[in-house]
Amino acid sequence: MGNATSKTALVTGASKGIGQATAVAFAKAGYDVCVNYHCDQAGAEETVRRCKEVGVRAIAVGADVADLEAVRQMFVICDERLGPITCLVNNAGIIGGSSSLVDLDSSALVSTFQTNVFGMIYCMQEAAKRMRIDEGGSGGAIVNMSSIAAVMGSPGEYVHYAASKGAVETLTVGAGKEFGPLGIRVNAIRVGTTATDMHQREGNPDRPALVAAATPLGRIASLQILQRLLSGWDHPGQDS
Repeated sequence: MGNATSKTALVTGASKGIGQATAVAFAKAGYDVCVNYHCDQAGAEETVRRCKEVGVRAIAVGADVADLEAVRQMFVICDERLGPITCLVNNAGIIGGSSSLVDLDSSALVSTFQTNVFGMIYCMQEAAKRMRIDEGGSGGAIVNMSSIAAVMGSPGEYVHYAASKGAVETLTVGAGKEFGPLGIRVNAIRVGTTATDMHQREGNPDRPALVAAATPLGRIASLQILQRLLSGWDHPGQDS
């Protein structure tokens, strides 16, 4: 069980890529870390190992964020093993495949919104219940991972994914206003194309190279750059 002065972050979708880099960044900032994963337990255990290397506690908890009961159980496990969270990073997400909007399969549309939007709401609800200062919590911070697709639209490829990230940004604005008086900060990070295997797994494998060629620097973002950005995130009770 965590103590009253501990800092605990729960990072969803943290078995690889941006989620893994985020979890390690928080560990380096002194947070105990709850590493959420859906399918890749081995990847999650590697994230845990990297977090523990810097001297913090870390656990891996499997849960599909699109499943409300699984999310609730994940938070209970985190409570029992690390203590109440002080920061939630909503990173779990899927592209839902590459397709034109007119040909998009309805199952891909549903699964994308269930994971990227509903799952985020479920996690925010559980986090806020624990953080809210009007019910005995100590406050906290919620970080929602968005995407540049929210404003680019991704026509012909991922309009459904872009729409889900647009919903994430609206959710962030509304929750920030609602949760602020409860001592909870809510922010979003709009991530551009980053050097992970996400596009190879479920999108257009050529997209990272195409985006890199169209940028002034001729490259896409790296996980190391993202880690440096996140390493400046301090205790959620502080102003920022």
